[in-house]
Amino acid sequence: MSTTSEATPRTTRTRREVVRAYVALTKPRIIEQLLVTTVPAMLLAQRGIPSPLLVLATLVGGTLAAGSAGALNCVVDADIDAVMKRTSARPLVKHQVPTRNALVFGVVLGLISFGFLLLTTNLLAAVMAVGAILFYVFVYTMLLKRRTSQNIVWGGIAGCMPVVIGWAAVTNNVGWPAFVMFGVIFFWTPPHSWALAMKFKDDYVNAGVPMLPAVATATQVSFRIVLYSWAMVLCSLLLVPATGWLYAGLAAVLGAWFLIASHRLHNVVRRGERSDPMKLFHLSNSYLCAVFVALAVDSALSLPVTGWPF
Repeated sequence: MSTTSEATPRTTRTRREVVRAYVALTKPRIIEQLLVTTVPAMLLAQRGIPSPLLVLATLVGGTLAAGSAGALNCVVDADIDAVMKRTSARPLVKHQVPTRNALVFGVVLGLISFGFLLLTTNLLAAVMAVGAILFYVFVYTMLLKRRTSQNIVWGGIAGCMPVVIGWAAVTNNVGWPAFVMFGVIFFWTPPHSWALAMKFKDDYVNAGVPMLPAVATATQVSFRIVLYSWAMVLCSLLLVPATGWLYAGLAAVLGAWFLIASHRLHNVVRRGERSDPMKLFHLSNSYLCAVFVALAVDSALSLPVTGWPF
């Protein structure tokens, strides 16, 4: 009797560990970021609040697609993850999930995401979700990541797709504001990723991954961070004709906040003083979230600056 009661909890714990390992393969933190940008894009496309069921369906389908890309990335990058301290606890490195199972898991998630989005949204959104998966795995992970210091610049395109998918789910087309939102995330990705890579530069050097901070001087990296930060902020202001005064004001203030921080990092690095790039990394997360929350609130309140048709 006692043997049975002791064995049951052990089995339960094991199952939980397996579930956690598969969830970890999907990279939940990245998924959270993608979802934060998807909903505001849908609100802007609707010029108000779209159907809650459509929003839920798009988020579920997007989560499945992002999870697929994350799992397949873990399969391809298992050798790199084992070398880098930051990723050394991932499921495939710890042998918590067999490589074959992770591969099947990733492919199945991708197929389900396509079918689910096709049934609940439209063909355009479903196709773009699959395109984002394929781009992330084959173009970024397999082609660019180990070959060029511009890997994250172009590889970041996959992370820009949720706003376009969200827009397409509402309108069944891709309007110019969707491309502007795409641009905001495109220009946001390098400062965000390079700030993190500056902190973990040795990881990338040891893994042989030519992330910019691993192959360029800190001054060169911080200068490029400033350039991309300006491009990001200016791109965010291009949305003003399609939004309202609330978004315009907050985007300007938040942009100034980020630019001050990026210039401060560059000045500290240029003077050869000790810098903390992780401050900018964490700020980049807050900035993106705040800008898109401002966009969501503005869109829900429907406060247009002009009567331009879009």
